[in-house]
Amino acid sequence: MRGTYVMILHVPYDIALSVGELGRVDFGAGYYAYVGSALGGLEGRIGRHLGREKKIHWHIDHLMLHARAVDVVLAESEERKECEIAARLAEDLKMVRGFGSSDCRCPSHLFYHQDRNSLTEAVVRAFREAGLRPRRGMHE
Repeated sequence: MRGTYVMILHVPYDIALSVGELGRVDFGAGYYAYVGSALGGLEGRIGRHLGREKKIHWHIDHLMLHARAVDVVLAESEERKECEIAARLAEDLKMVRGFGSSDCRCPSHLFYHQDRNSLTEAVVRAFREAGLRPRRGMHE
């Protein structure tokens, strides 16, 4: 299954991390939405993000050492929609500048909100506005 996904992550405490080329990044306690695409397979990509034994390669790998995935919103698509989703989220949410967007022109692919439900609602709305049919991929 190919498509676009957004992992909803919980960071339980304020933390500063060294994130590759971004350098030091401050993360406040709360919930984050990480936008990605997996045209080679959603299950494999999301599984890699959730796995603990992996080479640290992407920005999200640094954050996943300290965050817990609490949900995934995904939609099947043959085309890359991650930048469109990110642009829609950037309209309403605080972003972590440069995170996850080193291979595109987006200002970010990571967005923050203190409230999990509000963040998830914004993500689902962004999928629908992009013409995708979102579904939830995991639950606690």
